[in-house]
Amino acid sequence: MMQVQQAGNRWNVQGDILIGTASVLLKASQQCLMQAKTVVDFKEVGNIDTAVISLILEWKRRAKRENSTLELANMPENLKSLAALYGVTDIVN
Repeated sequence: MMQVQQAGNRWNVQGDILIGTASVLLKASQQCLMQAKTVVDFKEVGNIDTAVISLILEWKRRAKRENSTLELANMPENLKSLAALYGVTDIVN
């Protein structure tokens, strides 16, 4: 089951983030509040594909619109590899 739950300034993401499910997670995250500093925790994320990059970029755009900062925590190694592959390491870090 894929979901995002807010605990203070932390968004805990759970489940797989794949091209067929990323839009569901994006919609669920719209219910979460952006704090001055929001931390997205990937500790409980399973499988991912390139959709995770788009999702992170959308969250970054939202944070900018809302004058917030977005930090990513517990990024899986395959997410770091995808970010490097697409040349967006500096954006997602």
